[in-house]
Amino acid sequence: MTGELNQAALLKERPLGDLSRLSSRALMFGGVGIAASAAGYFMEGTSQFFQAYLIAYIFWIGLSLGSLALLMIQYLSGGAWGLVARRIFEAATGTLPLMALLFIPIALNMETLFLWARPEAASDPVLVSKAAYLNVDFFYLRAALYFAIWIGLATTLNRWSKQQDESAPLPPGPMDRRFRVLSGPGLVLFMLTVTFMSVDWVMSLDPHFYSTIFGVLTVGGQGLATLAFTILTLQALSNSKPISEVTTAERFHDYGKLMLAFVMLWAYFNVSQLLIIWSANLPEEIPWYLERLQGHWGPMAWFVLLGHFVLPFVLLLSRDLKRHGKVLSYVALLILFMRVVDLIWTVGPVFRHEGTAHWLDFATVLAFAGPWLFIFYRNLGSRALVPANDPYFKEAVADGGH
Repeated sequence: MTGELNQAALLKERPLGDLSRLSSRALMFGGVGIAASAAGYFMEGTSQFFQAYLIAYIFWIGLSLGSLALLMIQYLSGGAWGLVARRIFEAATGTLPLMALLFIPIALNMETLFLWARPEAASDPVLVSKAAYLNVDFFYLRAALYFAIWIGLATTLNRWSKQQDESAPLPPGPMDRRFRVLSGPGLVLFMLTVTFMSVDWVMSLDPHFYSTIFGVLTVGGQGLATLAFTILTLQALSNSKPISEVTTAERFHDYGKLMLAFVMLWAYFNVSQLLIIWSANLPEEIPWYLERLQGHWGPMAWFVLLGHFVLPFVLLLSRDLKRHGKVLSYVALLILFMRVVDLIWTVGPVFRHEGTAHWLDFATVLAFAGPWLFIFYRNLGSRALVPANDPYFKEAVADGGH
């Protein structure tokens, strides 16, 4: 890649036709998912539907939040890997208002999903001891605070980025330093809010269970899913300008290495949690794993191990595979599928002690894809697909930097 890329031309290139095609395809699949989910609501009942709804919600908001985290990490660390994908991260963070709206059905069905929100919780000594934190009013307040912080960070960074596009290219200085000044404390707030969010929305489904690493495990899964989604998006646009001008085999190699790192990180967090809980053998913690490693859920545990770690790990060791965008995108698709399976394995046993994965889990994930991807592609098409006016763009991308 030479350093002669025309920055002004790159800012003008927008593959609206390809984005429209991808958006239409997303709406089509989303429509199928919505129809199947609606049928499931009437056929399987309210409880089964909202269990599946929560799984789908956690998966899709994970892409929004993972994009916010990677966006701030890129601003702090620099590097071409993030410059090429910055618009993808920004477009994904633009779905957070949608996710705030889609949270309302969860908020209106607390007793269906959360044991501690039901009247009978008053007879459970453990839940009574946690009532100061696990109560509906405080739950709503915390959720509102999370969304305010996430949307505030995303909106501010995206507004500054748009201003950068619309101004003349400037050398490094105060105008680009402000991104780093916000991203530093922003990442701290992100880690705190996502940790509490994972406790509130997932771990408290089984209010007798607790894990000090659950929030970190959630962040790792979000980062892995976001990298996989980024690879799929770049590959889908790899023949369209300006993505074709800046996405090279080296760039896919970078993303493949990052995805391999996150696969290992996810496995490390999971094994750490399992070893700590298993060795402690406490009655408050060990039943959570016993139910997921034995009986009806046992085979899925092996499936998660093989599909979420072993197979991606072995495949991503190949340098040639990581440099081939199309092949790498198949691995990314596998990882996204396994993220859904992992969430089903995590959430499902709370409600289905004698069951396993349900078809409605996958139908609802597909239903969310329609509105989420529609807004994502709309956001992506509203801006230049590369931040050509970033002061580090020419050095990091046009000159082949890393």
